[in-house]
Amino acid sequence: MEKTFSRRAALQGVGAVTATMLTSSLSNRIEAADTQIGAALKGRVNHSACRWCYSSIPFEDLCKSAKEIGMQSLELTGPSEWEILKKYGLTSAIGWPEANNWGNGMGLTSCFNNVKNHDALVALYEDLIPKAAKAGVKNLITFSGNRNGLSDEDGLINCKKGLQRIMKTAEKYDVTITMELLNSKVNHKDYQCDHTDWGAALCEMVGSDKFKLLYDIYHMQIMEGDVIATIKKYHQYISHYHTGGVPGRNEIDDSQELYYPAIMKAIVDTGYKGFVGQEFIPAKADKIASLKQGVLICDI
Repeated sequence: MEKTFSRRAALQGVGAVTATMLTSSLSNRIEAADTQIGAALKGRVNHSACRWCYSSIPFEDLCKSAKEIGMQSLELTGPSEWEILKKYGLTSAIGWPEANNWGNGMGLTSCFNNVKNHDALVALYEDLIPKAAKAGVKNLITFSGNRNGLSDEDGLINCKKGLQRIMKTAEKYDVTITMELLNSKVNHKDYQCDHTDWGAALCEMVGSDKFKLLYDIYHMQIMEGDVIATIKKYHQYISHYHTGGVPGRNEIDDSQELYYPAIMKAIVDTGYKGFVGQEFIPAKADKIASLKQGVLICDI
């Protein structure tokens, strides 16, 4: 009796072989570069990492490790940490207020889409923008805030009104105010800036090249998928990128569903010259080894 094979079985066989080859190639590269990873980086991607993901590591120890890896930045850091970064030849690819202290109950859940916050937010950024410029920090993070019953249209209008009040200062000091795209499905329920098209519409409304978006790949994979096509379509509105494994927000290796080398290639192909910040939460005991691996995966 002749054996019959399904198309699905054949494709699964090819896929398994291909996956094994890719994993083997990546593993070999990581092992070969383990001791001198900085020298192995290709220079097409500017590498950063989010400080909060490594909060158990003393800051100066993390700076030393980042420098050894060949990274240029540790981000989501405040003014007092920017001086320490300089000591190690590092910068903050995207900064925020000291110790993320927005004050008056403001922050990720209550920000520019609430007009009651505008005066306090304007005061905060008018103070922070010159400090960032002096330290060479080119991006400062901001957020939309949660909807709390607010329509997407009204959220856009409110954010526009507040953000336009700080654009002259941002333009004067050449610092970009960057609103993060976050998922409202898993991690940040009710967050308003949860789709790229909403964020792009806000960029158009604000009307300044000093207001852009932080495209968080982890969050947008959960929220809307189609990551590479979205990056190609909206790259002109993006000033910063974050990584993270889906599902789980852990290492960006073959334990998750995204193939980061292809995503990084798409980003580089748009002409992007900014930073890519590793924002996965290491699940493995050796957090620095995971960070090294993440950098190499993204170093296309």
